[in-house]
Amino acid sequence: MKPRITVITLGVDDLERSLEFYRDGLGLPTQGIVGKEFEHGAVAFFDLQAGLKLAIWNRKDIAYEAKILQTASSPTEFTIGHNVGSKEEVDEVMEQAKKAGAVITDPAHDAFWGGYSGHFQDPDGHLWEVVWNPQ
Repeated sequence: MKPRITVITLGVDDLERSLEFYRDGLGLPTQGIVGKEFEHGAVAFFDLQAGLKLAIWNRKDIAYEAKILQTASSPTEFTIGHNVGSKEEVDEVMEQAKKAGAVITDPAHDAFWGGYSGHFQDPDGHLWEVVWNPQ
């Protein structure tokens, strides 16, 4: 398999709330919610970088699409790493996330491996790491 990941989809409980968090709070570009005319189709896409998008989609609709039972979520299933260019930028992004309504689980600090990082959870509990790596 050749790695061709183009979309990372997060399951959310409240599509409008998550849209506001990512669009208004974090400033990610989006055209808003699309696909409302389709049953189980409402989704929002955010441009991250060339060839990569973030999507938010209702958990119940993901379960329906994938033909699985919806189960309890866990914030430790995965993290999304957001790499920045400086320690100051880590602090800025963490503050922006906090103002947007994120829960800061691990305030920015010097990491044992020589970098600087912190963690926050979005309104649905998804865990983000904001990190500066001097290497």
